[in-house]
Amino acid sequence: MVEYPGFNFDIVKKDSQTNARLGYLTTPHGSFETPNFIFCATRAAIKCGGPEDLKAVQTDIILSNTYHLLLRPGPDLVEKMGGLHKFMNWDGPMLTDSGGFQIFSLGHGSVAEEIKGKNKTNTVKTLRKITEKGATFKSYIDGRMHTLTPESSIDVQRKLGADIILVLDECTPFHVDKRYTERSMELSHRWADRSLEEFKRGHNGKQSLYGIVQGGVYEDLRLRASEFISSRPFFGHAIGGSLGADKQQMYEVVDFAMAGLSKDRPIHLLGIGGIDDIWENVAKGIDTFDCVSPTRLARHGWALHRTGKKFKLNIHNASNREDERPLEEECDCSTCQNYTRAYIHYLIKAKEIQGMRLIVIHNMRFMMRLLSTIRTAIKEDRFLETKKAWLQE
Repeated sequence: MVEYPGFNFDIVKKDSQTNARLGYLTTPHGSFETPNFIFCATRAAIKCGGPEDLKAVQTDIILSNTYHLLLRPGPDLVEKMGGLHKFMNWDGPMLTDSGGFQIFSLGHGSVAEEIKGKNKTNTVKTLRKITEKGATFKSYIDGRMHTLTPESSIDVQRKLGADIILVLDECTPFHVDKRYTERSMELSHRWADRSLEEFKRGHNGKQSLYGIVQGGVYEDLRLRASEFISSRPFFGHAIGGSLGADKQQMYEVVDFAMAGLSKDRPIHLLGIGGIDDIWENVAKGIDTFDCVSPTRLARHGWALHRTGKKFKLNIHNASNREDERPLEEECDCSTCQNYTRAYIHYLIKAKEIQGMRLIVIHNMRFMMRLLSTIRTAIKEDRFLETKKAWLQE
């Protein structure tokens, strides 16, 4: 067994009609309620935002990326600067992923689309070789070759110092067949055991380790993977890899993965942040989510809005040019309390960074208000009623 002093996960209440649950997750850098959303400070920074903005919108936990920080500025420098928390002036809970997703998604010639199932290829392939040892890839910064192993991934994450860290896994793209997916899953299981052994060797009680469920879109593989991960002494679980070609298949794949997971541990769904996806997957028992979409949408001029088309409002539209309303009238963020759509529309059209920042602040607060609404609905045992109202089912 592995002891996780300073960490705890309590299930406070379960919904009577779904698998939604209210939890309380404790880390050395603070505690927070679940379900919750983790914003992506990929390179130890929220694009167009800062730690003060995260605190202002009542963010509980953020994520940084092992792959990018390995390449620049490097884990040794971050460790020398006191770890990620001190380096970026964030004193709350933090998660780092293993670097595997970026190695394989960039390696297959895309960022997220190829892994998640949309089959787009729009970047240079950087993955050179996958072996039992690890993954060899070319840096997108300077062209140098690197090999990331389960052991080195844990070592990098130890130096970065996040509260929650993840095992190294192979993320298969959507288009590969079942035979490849099964071999890949089995490799990920061997890497998970090696990650766990390395974690034990340097365990100082300040970090907790999550195992990752792979298996592609295949029900039997997802069940095997979830049972394997549950059999190991990980503090929590994460569901990763290909989640299918559309939303319905994604929901099915999550069901496949949930079937074999022990439900007394926190369960994270990697890379998912759509509003309807959060509601649907909370109902399945997911505790935390992460995704770049809220801040990425903001930087492209899209504000999250409850009554907008697909929960989005396009600030580029000329209809906002003389609109004196805030982005969302019921929102309590500093953007909505102080600025009009007309002003933000002007900033976005003028390509002023301040326009992006104002929408980033709003979108982050929108997500925090959404997750607070979900938690309240579970507390009051009216989750399905609230979900139906939000999604207009």
